[in-house]
Amino acid sequence: MKVLYAIQGTGNGHVSRARDIIPLLQQKTELDILISGIQADVSLPYPVAYQMKGMSFIFGKSGGVDLLETYKKTNTRQLWKDIQQFPVEKYDLIINDFEPVTAWASYLKKAPCISLSHQSAILAAHSPQPKKGDAFGKMILKRYAPSAMKYGFHFAAFDENIFTPVIRKEIREAEVKDKGHYTVYLPSYDDEKLIKRLKKISDVKWHIFSKHTRQKHKVKNLRIKPINNESFIKSLASCKGILCGAGFETPAEALYLNKKLMVIPMKNQYEQHCNAAALETLGIPVLKNLKKKQVPKIEEWVSHGKSLEINYPDITEDVIDMVLTKHLRVKAEEKPV
Repeated sequence: MKVLYAIQGTGNGHVSRARDIIPLLQQKTELDILISGIQADVSLPYPVAYQMKGMSFIFGKSGGVDLLETYKKTNTRQLWKDIQQFPVEKYDLIINDFEPVTAWASYLKKAPCISLSHQSAILAAHSPQPKKGDAFGKMILKRYAPSAMKYGFHFAAFDENIFTPVIRKEIREAEVKDKGHYTVYLPSYDDEKLIKRLKKISDVKWHIFSKHTRQKHKVKNLRIKPINNESFIKSLASCKGILCGAGFETPAEALYLNKKLMVIPMKNQYEQHCNAAALETLGIPVLKNLKKKQVPKIEEWVSHGKSLEINYPDITEDVIDMVLTKHLRVKAEEKPV
């Protein structure tokens, strides 16, 4: 059976998860890979059959998504052309991780496409939602990559067809220590803002991983480093705690490693506010922003915050087997004898 795995390339989470899912799909199917988007810092060590620009949310430098830059960098004419022309009919099944080109192409051509993503879990009826509604953000999440059948990953199994996170092999095999430093990954803030706030907590060593620098450097008690997968994993596995955005993969990995965790959801990012709501149900502290008045809360977390004991078993292959068995069987049954 021929399968296409279509991956969203905005941010690092989708690509990081794909690095563990792809080998399983390669063992079990004739696999092609598609990736669309321009904001990932993590690469795929596998041949990619289709590389598309798609539609990426562009990170700003003040704590949120830059909606104007997102609009300016989206070639809607090319996006529509790609949707119309993509050959979804070549595949017995498309497995879609929040990727718009193949999702919409499948929708328009009635091709078999299932969603296997974190966003599917967020949209489930019983998943935690933020107190403040965001009708526009929710609409985008629903329509960005439509699919009739959805399976999702979340911090807990909040609903049917929701599974605990895919924890990549590199994290599961990492040597866990506590060297006392705190790891920071807040890509929607510029280095100047991070330095200004965190240097006030001077008795802590901060490892800041930045999208906005190419050279590692040091400012007082802060080490600022360009994003590198190996270096980040090493820092995360040996830290005391992590301060990061309310994405999915990094907080999930912090929880798996039993590290202290504090998150700051991005502005204009409904998904991250849903994640923050879910993390709050687990007892994780959430900050609204990185303004000056938040510094005492970070200090309190550093001094008295606790890690959680959460077990995320390795069920990735079980999930893939379930999806393939169910949907490729249905596809086979639909073919005429």
